[in-house]
Amino acid sequence: MKIGIIGAGHIGGTLARHLVKLGHQVSIASARGPERLAPFAAEVGATAVSVQEAAKAGEIVIVAIPEKAVPDLPKGLFAGVPESVVVIDTGNYYPELRDGRIAEIDGGALDSQWVAQHLGRPVIKAFNNVFAQSLLEKGAPRGAPGRIALSAAGDPPEARAVVLRLIDELGFDPVDAGGLADSWRQQPGTPAYCKDLDAASLKRALAEADRSRIPAYRAEADALAKQFVAKLARE
Repeated sequence: MKIGIIGAGHIGGTLARHLVKLGHQVSIASARGPERLAPFAAEVGATAVSVQEAAKAGEIVIVAIPEKAVPDLPKGLFAGVPESVVVIDTGNYYPELRDGRIAEIDGGALDSQWVAQHLGRPVIKAFNNVFAQSLLEKGAPRGAPGRIALSAAGDPPEARAVVLRLIDELGFDPVDAGGLADSWRQQPGTPAYCKDLDAASLKRALAEADRSRIPAYRAEADALAKQFVAKLARE
């Protein structure tokens, strides 16, 4: 497939690396611009492009940027992009560590609902609840014992199905987590977040999530992330 990736950080860069190896044609963009991104793109076998070009690159567009950067994307980014193009949101909201306070999300909007509203396009939430290192190193053939599972949530179902197939192709058991209204079950701090679970365990974790605890989940994840970053700074 032809796949565009907006964002070349840990998740976006890792996905680009794997997708090229699988034979997909990957165009990747970042805020740094195609010239500064070109060395990385050449290293992984992708093509460095502008953000606008990545949005129009093909059948799938992966948005892998911090939540705070979403409003800075070009206005009308997906204008003219066919409705059949699947848009994946890999983002997570970390208000204290990184993103600052976003009133709509703090007021109850789900992370990816807010992203979809800004993009003006439906999104599938995926690849947000896995460590980049796990995504890089722990893919395994279908049927392998202990194969890690990844979930995808979003609408419409046929777009979600495309993402679930991609998850399987990348080496992870796909778990259908329902529509975007259920995407909170894999947001930061929930039982399904960054645990490297197998399919059965991931399904249980998604079911165990308590919507009333979203603010608590978020605060707990933010605190842990801040501790982790502080530890890295000391080392």
